[in-house]
Amino acid sequence: MANKKVEKDLIERIAEAPAAALDSTLTKTGEVARNLPSNKTVKKTRQYWNILGPGLTTGASDDDPSGIATYSQTGAQYGFQLLWMSVITFPLMAVVQEMCARIGLVTGRGLASNIRTNFSKRTLYICTALLFAANAFNIGADLGAMAKGVQLLNHHANYALLVIGFALLMLLLQIFMPYAKYAHYLKWLAMVLLAYIASAILAHLNWGHVLHKAITPSVHFHKDQILLICAILGTTISPYLFFWQTSQEVEAQILDGKKTIASREGADKKEIHGMRIDVWSGMLLSNLVMFFIIAACGAILFPAGITHITTAADAAEALRPFAGQATYFLFAIGIIGTGLLAIPVLAGSSSYAISEAFKWKEGLYRNLKQAHAFYGTIILSMMVGLALNFVGLDPIKALIYSAVVNGIVAPVVLTLIVLISSNKKVMGGWVNARGTTILGWIITGIMAVAGIGAIYSMF
Repeated sequence: MANKKVEKDLIERIAEAPAAALDSTLTKTGEVARNLPSNKTVKKTRQYWNILGPGLTTGASDDDPSGIATYSQTGAQYGFQLLWMSVITFPLMAVVQEMCARIGLVTGRGLASNIRTNFSKRTLYICTALLFAANAFNIGADLGAMAKGVQLLNHHANYALLVIGFALLMLLLQIFMPYAKYAHYLKWLAMVLLAYIASAILAHLNWGHVLHKAITPSVHFHKDQILLICAILGTTISPYLFFWQTSQEVEAQILDGKKTIASREGADKKEIHGMRIDVWSGMLLSNLVMFFIIAACGAILFPAGITHITTAADAAEALRPFAGQATYFLFAIGIIGTGLLAIPVLAGSSSYAISEAFKWKEGLYRNLKQAHAFYGTIILSMMVGLALNFVGLDPIKALIYSAVVNGIVAPVVLTLIVLISSNKKVMGGWVNARGTTILGWIITGIMAVAGIGAIYSMF
């Protein structure tokens, strides 16, 4: 009897096995499904992505190949010592860009147009001329860096053809691609910055130590380090971002059907709320990338004694023996992608500023026939930058010249931005809060000191 009972139980277990396995699978699947993002979560994620626009592309464009070189040099030369800069610059950068975006949303006009209306035209003309020069130097350096980035992946690629090819490609996109598609392309291209975050993660850093250094400010008051701090501030809080951010807010309004200044004037709470999410998200991405680049180079190159990095390509080459092929590849891809994003922003910001200063028809939403002067300025910016790669100008010198000019322009433009955004007659109910104005003046003072440091570096 006992044996028969055992046999019966065994047969029952065998019979039960497939159904039990199926039941267990269904139970586990249900648990996994419950833990997956709900439709509500997916919807919120999609809504968040739709809010992002000018702020995201502005923040991402700040991490151009020139900026990457500066951050790489910071980590290579000083390890984690200046990592705290990526934490400090985030709110400074976000406050400035939010003021610019708010000016664009509320007035329905670009920054140069607002300056022309409220201040001396001579001041505006001098600022825009210097902006054009600084951006042209930066475009030249970034075009060269992109060509070097391709050569990292293919050593036999022709440098001259690459520089010319990239310049023509970006011109064609800006001039002939409809603005809605162009803005969409810029938005997705910002995601290339994730390559730098991935490259740092793949380097297997001691993140506890890294985060400790990020919240522990440290400065050695000697010339080289002070000048590097000035360079970081100059490449992070740059005048071209001010003009681009404001004008892109206006372009977005026009895309929504607000064709006239009168229809664009004023803003509601929803627009301001969306703008703030966009701007702070974009600046967070920008500073996160800065953080990860300094961290990767500080953890890998600094201990190895590789302290002299002059270009983003140098950083990629130096990282390869220590961090592996994947990190090298991601750095190279990042150089090319960030150049594709940043160079049109540099050229476009010059054109917006000059076109608004002289009351020309402007805007990427217009076609070539409607805005010859606007697109002509973009072409000139690109051509000057392109030419700098064939006249024997060292790309590092180009960046130094750019930093010096930005050092002169940034404090002046920041002063005008704070004054405009604090003016109730201009901004109405969206005038700066007192704390924002105070912080704006502090940032202006910091950038004035950084500008003096950049000029001092020339001598």
